[in-house]
Amino acid sequence: MRGWVLGLGAMLLAAAIPAAAKTKTDGPPPAQITKLLECRAIAATAERLACFDRESAIVGDAVAKQDLVVFDRESVRKTRRSLFGFSIPNLGVFGDKDQDAIKQIDGVIAAFGHNADGGYIFVLQDGGRWSQIDDRPLALEPRSGDKVTIKRAALGSFMLSVGRQPGLRVKRIN
Repeated sequence: MRGWVLGLGAMLLAAAIPAAAKTKTDGPPPAQITKLLECRAIAATAERLACFDRESAIVGDAVAKQDLVVFDRESVRKTRRSLFGFSIPNLGVFGDKDQDAIKQIDGVIAAFGHNADGGYIFVLQDGGRWSQIDDRPLALEPRSGDKVTIKRAALGSFMLSVGRQPGLRVKRIN
């Protein structure tokens, strides 16, 4: 009986994963951008210029009102890095390409302390705070200025390594 229940659970999980992977929020560009780009197809110079003037004014107004927000790739990369470690839904705002996903970050310890469980809390120079969630000890006490690497691990967890020491399982707390 137990094997049957485990098998059924595995089948349900296997069916749910592809369904979740198919959800995609990417779509066509906003209408304001599409209309602006359509101006390029107008052959007559005066009409094309009038179209560009009209549509670029509409885009400019939308940006000024923050109805349309524009990010360049570098801004997206910086934002993804600042959000590394947080569990946030994929809204497609920053794209959802696997090659753009951040797999690890490097940082420097600004301060550290201890959490309620006796593990470490690391504060990085970029302001990120990470709390140890396992009970693995460090051979050497961390110090301000030590370099750390935080990598994605299995099942949504993260591993933080101080210098060349083995990693500690951590979670982002701010």
